Amino acid sequence: MNDPDIRARLYPLLLGGVHIDELPTGSTRADVVHITEHFMHGYEVKGDGDTLQRVENQLRCYAEVYDFVTFVVTEKHLAKLLPRLPAWVGVLVAAPDSPTLRVHREAGYNATVQHAPLAGLLWVEEIKQYLLSLGLAGASTLRQREVAQFLRTTHTVPLSGLAQYVRARLMARLPERLLLREERRAERERLAAARARRLKKPRRK
Repeated sequence: MNDPDIRARLYPLLLGGVHIDELPTGSTRADVVHITEHFMHGYEVKGDGDTLQRVENQLRCYAEVYDFVTFVVTEKHLAKLLPRLPAWVGVLVAAPDSPTLRVHREAGYNATVQHAPLAGLLWVEEIKQYLLSLGLAGASTLRQREVAQFLRTTHTVPLSGLAQYVRARLMARLPERLLLREERRAERERLAAARARRLKKPRRK
C-alpha cells in the first residue's frame, strides 16, 4: 500500500477541527496534523515503499509539539517499528484488504511538548504578537533566534496558553492554504494547456 491509499483511510477518522498535510515541524514535515480547539495530533504515514530511516528524527520533532502522535504503517513495518517507539505513541495498521485502519495501539497524551518548538509552527511575527499581548515589552524588536531563546528559558509564558494560541492560528490559516493550493493547481493546469497548444501548433516549412 502506498501513501495516498493510507491517507484515504486516515482522513475519515479525523473528526472535528481541521487537518493539515505536510506541516513543517522542526527539521521535518508531519504527514498529517489533526488540529482542534483542544489538541494537536501528528500522524506519520509509512507505506510499503517507505523506509524507517528517519523515524528517530521525526519522533523527536513531533514529541516537542504535538499532544498526541500516531504512526500509520503497513504490516511490513510493524515489527521493526514498535521497538523504536515510546509506549505513548499510537500505531494504526493499514492493510489492502481492509477499508479501515486497524488500531494496534491508541496514542497516549504526550507530556514532552516544549515552548520554543511549539512556537516554531508559526511565523515569528505571530509569536511576537502573542508575547506583546502578554505585556512583554520589547518583544517586537526580538529576532527569530532571540524569540526561540526567550521561550526556551522563560517561566512567564504558560505552555497551555501558547498551545491554545498556536492551534487557533493554524486553524485560521487553513482557508489561506486551501486558496493557495487552488491557485497553484490552476497555474499548473494553465501551463500544461499552453504546452499542449505549442505541441499541436504546426511547424512552418
